[in-house]
Amino acid sequence: MSPTTETLTAERILEATEEVLRRHGPAKATVVDVARALGVSHGSVYRHFRTKAALREAVTKRWLDRTSETLSGITADETRTPADRLRDWLAALLDAKRRKAGLDPELFATYMVLTSENGSAVGGHLDDLTGQLTSIIEAGVDSGAFAAPDPAVAARAVFQATARFHDPTYFREWERPEANDDFTALVDLLLEGLRGRG
Repeated sequence: MSPTTETLTAERILEATEEVLRRHGPAKATVVDVARALGVSHGSVYRHFRTKAALREAVTKRWLDRTSETLSGITADETRTPADRLRDWLAALLDAKRRKAGLDPELFATYMVLTSENGSAVGGHLDDLTGQLTSIIEAGVDSGAFAAPDPAVAARAVFQATARFHDPTYFREWERPEANDDFTALVDLLLEGLRGRG
């Protein structure tokens, strides 16, 4: 498609970059490959992303933001109890990571490399996720369902305790037959701890 047919946007560049990464992997994918896929000069890509590193960081952030957006709907859903929101949020996070690893293993492997390169994108993503957890726990404290003196500290603890079910370095464990039972037992334990003792 020529650039005169459709305006070149950052979003189109990021979509093309994902396809190029899927085909070539992070070691071989170049800005020239992305430009070729779009039918434009590499200078046109550089007008949107000043460096190859900036392009790689933007595509990493886009990939991570998809998970954050899905989870934010659960965070904001006040029709669910805080305990249900927390359980559903953690289950949705595991499900999102499993889908990424299982449905598109080439791209998942690529993003494992890219996330290790892009500390600020990953850091922002983790801050967003723990912020969402903090909101859920605060709602539980406000309703009397949870007893957490510092919801932000509790949120970080929940996130760290469940890392085995969302940190991509553990992706091979997610398909173990007992993984779902282990996940349920851990979430039950965390919820019991958050409820405290009356």
